[in-house]
Amino acid sequence: MRKTQWFDFQTFFQKPSLTSSIKPRPFKAYSFVPFSPLAMLDPTILTLGGIVLGIAFIERMLERLGVIDLAEQFEKVMRFILPVTFYGALLYFFATFMF
Repeated sequence: MRKTQWFDFQTFFQKPSLTSSIKPRPFKAYSFVPFSPLAMLDPTILTLGGIVLGIAFIERMLERLGVIDLAEQFEKVMRFILPVTFYGALLYFFATFMF
């Protein structure tokens, strides 16, 4: 049979603690690299890039096939779409990226 040990409430709280109750805070380390290159693998940015590359590929194929009129129409559209897509993707990247 176990022996039960009794403590008086006042003596229990006045007794100094053997272990410290203060736990050390975790050390936060910060990287000097402002962003990860893997963050560019966002599906939205990859989809926009794939669409733009696909349209550019179609334009080059039309040029090689000799359909110059249609290729020029694609070129006129791409002059507007490329900068808008680039700046839109850049704005989206910085708006959704967590620093």
